[in-house]
Amino acid sequence: MKIGILHPGDMGASVGDSARMAGNEVYWLSEQRSAKTRERAARAQLIECARLDDLASICELLVSVCPPEASNTLAATVLASGFRGVFVEANAISPQRSRAIGATFEDSGIEYVDGGIVGPPAWQAGSTRLYLSGAAGEMMASVFAGGVLELRFIDAHIGSASAMKMCYAAFTKGSTAVVAEVLAAAAHFGVADFLTSEWGGDAMHKRVNSVRRIAGRAWRWESEMHEIADTLASAGLPDGIHRAAADLYSRLASYKDCTELPEWEALLASLLKRTEP
Repeated sequence: MKIGILHPGDMGASVGDSARMAGNEVYWLSEQRSAKTRERAARAQLIECARLDDLASICELLVSVCPPEASNTLAATVLASGFRGVFVEANAISPQRSRAIGATFEDSGIEYVDGGIVGPPAWQAGSTRLYLSGAAGEMMASVFAGGVLELRFIDAHIGSASAMKMCYAAFTKGSTAVVAEVLAAAAHFGVADFLTSEWGGDAMHKRVNSVRRIAGRAWRWESEMHEIADTLASAGLPDGIHRAAADLYSRLASYKDCTELPEWEALLASLLKRTEP
């Protein structure tokens, strides 16, 4: 099958690489993309396609992997491109947003599949799952068979896969935000050493490093926290925890795509909105 990846960040590139390993021809859209995106596409051995209209005419399946806030715009450009095939919405968005996007594809000749990716970029087997829902979702397993990305079909209802992603990330990324906030508060009040004695040095070290490791990705998680909050609110649950997590992650935006772990004191200053002297 001919598959297009929109747009290959680290996660998208790994999904494309897995699809290629499964025996598919995998393309990427290079128009207005950065040098880093080109490097990722080259690593995954994806085939370059300069224009969306050309990609739409070549590919039978398109996979959208982009920041949550770009998902609606990207879906609209695909709809306007004349694409006729299967569109997999694999972004970290709420079930209600996925259903709304899916509704725009009705009577368009495009089969819409709701997706949610759980785990790190899929560069090795056993690490990452792509959950799928929707009438066309079940057939996707055969398309990716042989790659390292594991596909799990939930049901035929649009929104189920997104709900799974939101529930999973609500805990994993939400709990990391809580850890970051607690550590910042302890530093602010001068009780970090006492907290270390209660937790133990190894536990404190692991928690500090867990925050340092996510700093380069936190910019992407801000909007995801709002998607999770919207999901919880739609279920009649309180959404304040994840709205606060979005605020916390927004404070780490300056570390976007950093390749080295930031110094802890500098990271604390960002979390506490302090400026270095």
